[in-house]
Amino acid sequence: MSFESYQKILCDTNRAGVYRAPKRDMAALLVAAKTCGFAVYRIDLSAVRDKTTLMERLAVALQFPDWFGHNWDALADCLSDLSWLPAGGHVLLLEHCDDLQAAHAENFATALQVFAATADTWRTENIPFWVLIDVHVDNMADFPEHR
Repeated sequence: MSFESYQKILCDTNRAGVYRAPKRDMAALLVAAKTCGFAVYRIDLSAVRDKTTLMERLAVALQFPDWFGHNWDALADCLSDLSWLPAGGHVLLLEHCDDLQAAHAENFATALQVFAATADTWRTENIPFWVLIDVHVDNMADFPEHR
């Protein structure tokens, strides 16, 4: 997919959400996101096998405030705010998710639900919020193709 195609897709708030990360052209996608004025967060989840470590990795990568409570509600609150990281949109690339999905599929599924709800919240403000996951998960859509 071309750089321009990625830009069009990423800027379409209605298409933003949680998707399987594309296998190819990730560098072009991330450059397109930055060109659109989006904040890009590459979050390495290798060796993450529990909710506690997941919360810690997200908190560090997204510079969550000290009041972050390390629970699902607090995660939703922080992701739906991000006022300390102003941007025209947000792209989270979650890399190496296999260990977490294998060790705690339920926590992984809950995280995906929180991310999807966050995308819906940002959509009401017309700000794209993308979460790209580099693991195969049943019922997870592939990154959208340009129409």
